[in-house]
Amino acid sequence: MTQTLATPLDVKLMNLTASVLFLVFAFLALSVLLGWAAQQPLFAVRAIAVTGDVTHNNAVTLRANVAPQLKGTFFTLDLDRARLAFEALPWVRKAVVRREFPNRLKVLLQEHKAVAYWGQEGESRLVNNFGEVFEANEGEVEQEGVPRLIGPDGQGAQVLAMYQALQPVFEVMDMTLEQVELTGRGGWRARLDSGALLELGAGSMAEVLARTQRFLKTLTQVSSHYGRAPDALETADLRHEDGYAIRLRGVTTWAQTGPKK
Repeated sequence: MTQTLATPLDVKLMNLTASVLFLVFAFLALSVLLGWAAQQPLFAVRAIAVTGDVTHNNAVTLRANVAPQLKGTFFTLDLDRARLAFEALPWVRKAVVRREFPNRLKVLLQEHKAVAYWGQEGESRLVNNFGEVFEANEGEVEQEGVPRLIGPDGQGAQVLAMYQALQPVFEVMDMTLEQVELTGRGGWRARLDSGALLELGAGSMAEVLARTQRFLKTLTQVSSHYGRAPDALETADLRHEDGYAIRLRGVTTWAQTGPKK
């Protein structure tokens, strides 16, 4: 009977070590080969397809501006850096960049939808429908009657929300809200398209709205008492606890809306 001898432990270890080294070498060789292949001109990015919102940006111009910033081939290109390059362009809010084998990029763009100017006259900033402030040329805003919003940096969404809450309140009186401002001290100001300036005071949105509504409900009565129409309003100060002060063209007065203290 033939007796099978057990393989010595040191021989097993040598065989295992040789197998591991072979696998490591094969993996490294494959990695080097793939890295070399990925750098070859065959896989250079040769086309960029731009889709989505391109109202304010021509697709050809977009590609021309971004292409010089794209480094690497189809495989080595950093998609995050490519996305940031597109999002740095005027009017571009978001970009989604994907590879399309073998040598194309597909870019889906979302543009800002401007709903207001931001800052003082002459500034090149706008507010989109998300309350985000972005840099762009004001002359490219297509819609008319766009309001102006002013406030501290980072407060675009809050100021936009206040404008959207106040606008229908003034529309009931056939007045057009042209500007809303949040001051550095937390007070609110509004300007009408007639030029009238209103100090709305500080507080929550509900408090500001309540003061404004009380004011507008009595404005017609007060202005008619002095032989004026509501559109004769020049200034109004709603920061008084018991009422408000207004100036009409040719008239200055105080209107009480609550009991005096």
